Amino acid sequence: MIEPIVQQVPVNDVLHRFMLERAGVRGVLVRLGESWREISSRADYPDQLRDLLGQSMAASALLTGNIKFEGSLSLEFRSDGPLRLMFAECTDKGRLRGIARWEGDLPTPLDLKDLPAAMMAITIGHPERGRYQGVVDLDAGSVADAIEGYFERSEQLPARILLAADGDQAVGLMLQPIPGEGGHSAAEDDADAWDRVRALTATLESSEMLGTHPEELLYRLYHEETVRLYEPREVAFGCTCSRERVGTMLRSLGRQEIESTLDQREGEIEVVCEFCAARYVFDRVDAEVLLSADPSENPGTLQ
Repeated sequence: MIEPIVQQVPVNDVLHRFMLERAGVRGVLVRLGESWREISSRADYPDQLRDLLGQSMAASALLTGNIKFEGSLSLEFRSDGPLRLMFAECTDKGRLRGIARWEGDLPTPLDLKDLPAAMMAITIGHPERGRYQGVVDLDAGSVADAIEGYFERSEQLPARILLAADGDQAVGLMLQPIPGEGGHSAAEDDADAWDRVRALTATLESSEMLGTHPEELLYRLYHEETVRLYEPREVAFGCTCSRERVGTMLRSLGRQEIESTLDQREGEIEVVCEFCAARYVFDRVDAEVLLSADPSENPGTLQ
C-alpha cells in the first residue's frame, strides 16, 4: 500500500500508472506543469477555452497510460460554432502538443454539446501502419464525460475520468475495472468494488486535484484499496514537426503552386509551425530539390 511519503519523483509533468488491488481497478494519474504552460502560452486563450484545452491535454496523456502503441494518440474537436478546433496529442514517448482556434466570443460555461455540428475524434497514428480513428459522441458537454461514453459504447468497459486545469497545471485521473475472462471484471468476488471506487472518486474536487501531490492524492482517496504504484513516466512538451514533414507537405502542392508562391514571396517560402513556432524556410534551390525528389511531380493542388 502507498505510504503517505512523497518519493523523489517529479511532481509535475509526470504520468503515474497504478492498481487498486483489492477492488480490481487500474488507473492512470497525470499532472502537467511546465509542458502545459508551454502549450497554453502559444495563444492568448480565453480562460474557459484555456481550461478546456488543458483538460484535453491531460486526457490525451491519460489515454496512453493503459495501452501499448507506437506513434501518437490525439483528441480532436471541431464545430461550426465559435470554437472551431481543439487538438491535443501525446506520443508513446510522452511528448505533448496542442492547439485551439476560435472565432468571436465563447460562451461561459463552454459546453461542447451545445456547439453546432460538434464532433470529437480519438485517433491513434502509427508512422507505418497508418491511423485508427474512433468518433466520440458528444451527447455530454465535457471532455471527460464524452470519453467515458466512448469507452462504454466502443470498448464495453466502463471508465471514470476526472479532468481539471487552470493557467498553471492540468491534471487527469482515469479508472477502469480490470477485465477478466469473458470481459467481466477481475474483481467478481467483490460485486461492490467498482461502485465503491466511483463513490470515493466522486469526493474529489478540482481544487484538490490541482493542489495535491499525485502520490498524496492517491493515498487520500484509496488507502484502503491496497494501491500498487508503478514506475512513473515523465512527459514533456514536444512537437513532431520537422523539415522533412514540411517538405512533404510543400511537395504535395505541386510545382505550379510552389513556383507561384516563390514568385509572390520574393523567392522564399516560410512555414511556421503553429504548435512550437519553429520556422522552416525554403528557397528556389530547396524547392527544386523537393520537386526533383518526387518521381510523380504531381502538379495538383493542396489536398
